[in-house]
Amino acid sequence: MSKKTRKKSQKSPTGKTTRGPSRTKPKPSPSKSRRPPASKTSKNAKIGQAGSSDLEGSHGASSKPLKPGAVRRTAEPVPGRAGRPKATTSAIAEGANAPSFRLPRDGGSSVSLSDYAGNKLVVFFYPRADTPGCTREAIDFTRLSRAFSECGTAVLGVSADPIKAQEVFRNKHQLGVPLASDETHDMLHAYGAWGEKSMYGRTFLGILRTTVLIGRDGMIVRVWRNVRVDGHADEVLAAAQAA
Repeated sequence: MSKKTRKKSQKSPTGKTTRGPSRTKPKPSPSKSRRPPASKTSKNAKIGQAGSSDLEGSHGASSKPLKPGAVRRTAEPVPGRAGRPKATTSAIAEGANAPSFRLPRDGGSSVSLSDYAGNKLVVFFYPRADTPGCTREAIDFTRLSRAFSECGTAVLGVSADPIKAQEVFRNKHQLGVPLASDETHDMLHAYGAWGEKSMYGRTFLGILRTTVLIGRDGMIVRVWRNVRVDGHADEVLAAAQAA
């Protein structure tokens, strides 16, 4: 074949010269370039796992997904139950002998039941120093301290706060009643002022707001449990005046 004939054979019907076969890379097959779509079952499983972890938090709830509209309920532990005595209901009652006690008090000294022999004594147990309810209660007893004194009644506040916290509490609010510290909870247990409490769905052991009126003979005249602060000090004063 001549050179002219070879050149003519390489031209396309339109008159353009072709340059041989294309060298472009072949496209990958669909099986390699695309992953198979996730099934609805796997998506739902992932959603269920995320929802259960959000609800679980630190309570150790089950990892199973919840049904739509369902609410998971978890049991709340009672802190301090392991290795500590359970809350007990005090046996004290009106007419019984007041349990003896000796506690450190603000100012660096101590206070005991025998210090008030021959006098009436009001002991108010409060959960924590310098909290709103306890502050109002201590201020109310301070306000009425002179009236208590006139009817031969002393007033003593007791909580499990350390002495330093009691003194800060006293100085901050200019309290006029002595404050004692029962960090061992011995007196709190003896007077039934320690037990289970519940707040925001959580159960725990703590001080139950309680007030006890002790007569001149060392016998319990009256016990107030689950005290509501408003008007309480005035009610105790009326009972002390009548005793």
